[in-house]
Amino acid sequence: MNWRKPHLWIGATSLTAVILIAVVDARRAAPGEIARVHGREKDLQGRSGCSQCHGGWFSDMTDSCNECHDAIAADIETKAGVHGALEPETVAECGACHDEHHGDGFQLVNPRSFALAGVPDAEHFDHCRVGFEMDGAHLEIDCAQCHDNAHERVLAAGEQRFRGLDQACGTCHADPHDGKMQVACASCHGQSTWDGLHSLGHDKFLPLVGGHGDVGCRECHAEGTPHSLEVLGLKRSRPAPRECIDCHESPHSREFVDGVASLAACTGGATCVTCHAAEHTSFREPGLADTLTPAQHAASGFPLDVPHDQTKCADCHAPAELDFAARYPGRDADRCSACHEDVHGGQFAEGPFATGDCLACHSRVAFEPHEFTVERHAKTRFALDGAHGELECKECHADPPEGVARAFHGTERRCEDCHEDAHDAFFAAVEAELEPVDSGGCARCHGSSKFDVVADTSFDHGEWTGFDVAGAHKQAECTVCHPLTEEPDEHGRRFGRVEDHFGVFAGCVTCHADPHGGVFDRKPALASIDGREDCARCHDSSSFRSLADEFDHGRWTGFALVEDHAAAACTDCHAPLRGADELGRTIDRANGAACADCHVDPHAGQFRVGAATDCARCHHSGAPNYLEFDHERDARFALGDAHAAVACASCHDTTVASDGRDVVRYRPLPITCVECHGVHEDVLLRKKPRRKP
Repeated sequence: MNWRKPHLWIGATSLTAVILIAVVDARRAAPGEIARVHGREKDLQGRSGCSQCHGGWFSDMTDSCNECHDAIAADIETKAGVHGALEPETVAECGACHDEHHGDGFQLVNPRSFALAGVPDAEHFDHCRVGFEMDGAHLEIDCAQCHDNAHERVLAAGEQRFRGLDQACGTCHADPHDGKMQVACASCHGQSTWDGLHSLGHDKFLPLVGGHGDVGCRECHAEGTPHSLEVLGLKRSRPAPRECIDCHESPHSREFVDGVASLAACTGGATCVTCHAAEHTSFREPGLADTLTPAQHAASGFPLDVPHDQTKCADCHAPAELDFAARYPGRDADRCSACHEDVHGGQFAEGPFATGDCLACHSRVAFEPHEFTVERHAKTRFALDGAHGELECKECHADPPEGVARAFHGTERRCEDCHEDAHDAFFAAVEAELEPVDSGGCARCHGSSKFDVVADTSFDHGEWTGFDVAGAHKQAECTVCHPLTEEPDEHGRRFGRVEDHFGVFAGCVTCHADPHGGVFDRKPALASIDGREDCARCHDSSSFRSLADEFDHGRWTGFALVEDHAAAACTDCHAPLRGADELGRTIDRANGAACADCHVDPHAGQFRVGAATDCARCHHSGAPNYLEFDHERDARFALGDAHAAVACASCHDTTVASDGRDVVRYRPLPITCVECHGVHEDVLLRKKPRRKP
């Protein structure tokens, strides 16, 4: 062969290259079978199909993916949909989320794909990522009710799994208004139910609160009326807003309405809002009458002059009357009995003082001072003699709260009718369960001459206070819990109350500090055991070192002692103290409930997340040598069909940690094919030395 002729040695070189490519290609093998959705495509079958996905001379895998999945490529370009919201470096690696070569049964869109895209749980996908704020009833339906192919493992050609839906209500729901409403559905309807109507912007005309808050739309906007929903929904010229009297009949007289309208400088139909706010639930809103001004009241024909200028409305207008005319009948201001009820509650309706009118004891312009003398009192069933003769009237007939009748009849001889309870009603509940005493409940313990003279009776502490003095408490003096005060209080009492010295009674901790620091008041600890509460759940009253029941570690601490932990001694976790601390504890608290609090991490921090390692992800808390690790579930590298048979040590070798320990390396490890298997040399790109002529 004449090598001096260029066309001859160029042809020989080309032939050699073709032969080498054929030999190399014959030895190449795919890393695994492709998924069914790709395998059914003819142009992806065989060795020649590799470049369709992995790219050729001037393209890469991402370009190949976008060429077939042009809709996804468009989303990425326009920043739309799930793919459009991803970071550029993420969308540039399609294979990172949609792994291949794991066999015919492998699903390319899987929980791992969603997790890598920032969606930990696809069943609870936040649709705000795609511009649809899903709420209410939409959160209760299955994905497949909107996305027909949501659960399909393999899509038919041309089908889409989640894309392609329109967010407009009418694409899924029939229009019950037959196109008559031009406003958007969301203007009146929420996502929870079609019946839960609301109206955006209604506050401009009438706030839908109070009495209007639960009124159906059709009650005010009935069909065929000038203010119907159909008319208002057309977005064109609407009727003028209505006044209160257009819907509500006014019970007020024309003179009163005209007078209030003149004061408010408004029309008569709009005067209602001067007293009745939109927040009210009815026209009889409590306290409504108190808002009426003296000028407005004068418009009714009854000026609030002396002595009525300081009178409450309810004193003349009984709020309990249902009929408006009965509450506001119009009365003569000069007749007390015409407007005022009997403030004594009928106490003088019969007997020596039954006058039938207030003037028997009171003046015309003022009820005080009264004209009831001591001589008149002697005609009652309770003569003012003995210690009572030295008292002022109000010491037995106490000043009542404003608007409440002063008690005259019925005071009788019962102590509590006149005297305040020095025990602040502490014994009232027990007293109510006992047979009544004619002279009053105080007489059960106290004499009739002075309260500090107590009858020689046995005081049952448990019955009267609910706190049975037993055990160590029975050996203490009363003043230990009830220390005497230096000065008597307003009742002459020096015997101290528990809460004055120790705070509000809250069980044992009222007097005793909690050595456990509140640990056993948190869940899962029980608030009551067999009727026992507080410290008594475990301790009895004789000594805090005496336990009523065996201590259940799991119930009280949330850390059950099982298997290896059950065999450990208490002092293995709770070190004994040299002496009792300030709270009386003799053993120390445990380091903590986490594995790392007691055990050295054999993995030298490989599985640390933040500042902690969750050992329970793989190891049983009671038997740390028991392993619950699923490579498919717990690792970011699914073994698939190709790696399932490979020995663990082939990838996880032993290395030396920073502290000098030999540990098995689990992370970080490579997860891509080329990091472990390398790549074949491309002979077409390899440079050959030029042969000299």
